[in-house]
Amino acid sequence: MTSIRVSVGQFEAQRDVDANFSKVNDLVQTAAADSDLIVLPENSMYSDPQKQDTEFRYSESLDGEFTSGLKKLAASHKVNILVGITETNPADERRPFNTLVRLTPEGELDGIYRKIHLYDAFGYRESDKVTPAPIADPLIFTINGVTIGALTCYDLRFPEVVRWVALNGVDLVALPAAWAAGPLKELHWESLIRARAIENTVYFAGAGQTGPSCTGLSQIVDPMGVPMACAGIESNVVATSAVSSSQVQAVRKNNPSLENRRFDVVPEQSPIMAR
Repeated sequence: MTSIRVSVGQFEAQRDVDANFSKVNDLVQTAAADSDLIVLPENSMYSDPQKQDTEFRYSESLDGEFTSGLKKLAASHKVNILVGITETNPADERRPFNTLVRLTPEGELDGIYRKIHLYDAFGYRESDKVTPAPIADPLIFTINGVTIGALTCYDLRFPEVVRWVALNGVDLVALPAAWAAGPLKELHWESLIRARAIENTVYFAGAGQTGPSCTGLSQIVDPMGVPMACAGIESNVVATSAVSSSQVQAVRKNNPSLENRRFDVVPEQSPIMAR
């Protein structure tokens, strides 16, 4: 089989971790029967959209209660889940990692991605509260013959990192996000998703937190940049579409831009950003 069903789900996470897990559970229950992979937002475990406690950021280890609950959820519904958590950083208690976890239908944690590009833009400094990850191997996994690469939110604005992932033979880039609301931000979100899909000839699935703090608009586009499914702006909504590796191959036959390129992408092997 060279095709899968992918769902993107959205909600607005808050400071109540148990309530956030309940929302995740609801979205997985909604999508699981029709999905092989469910992509959920960045920071699904904990968020403080109203900035009520700017000096605090809740985090857990990879064997904490939230990820352990995700393992059980994935196993119960026999589905792959990709979702963002806030991972404790033993080297810096004030600045955890912004981490994606991939759970298998067997309930195993099978890969993580710690966010490389932190959102120090539009008047916000994520690096004040989060440790930027050192560049390591990208998170790449395969489901039913379809290869998926994972990135997080602000990474979308950096074509080099998406190309770096795409050059690992992926058919789909999945991007959990909490795309902050603001003037023209919805346009940026939609335009960049479509651009990254077109220039890399891949499917793209972006799953975002919703308003009022974020834009929502979780969506899946095809390798030509054509929207296939969108969850709109409301919370607790899922959008689903089929993804086919044969379609990627067909697009690349007509548009072999990856083969025609004359430049490579070499990640900068720099240490974690100094404080």
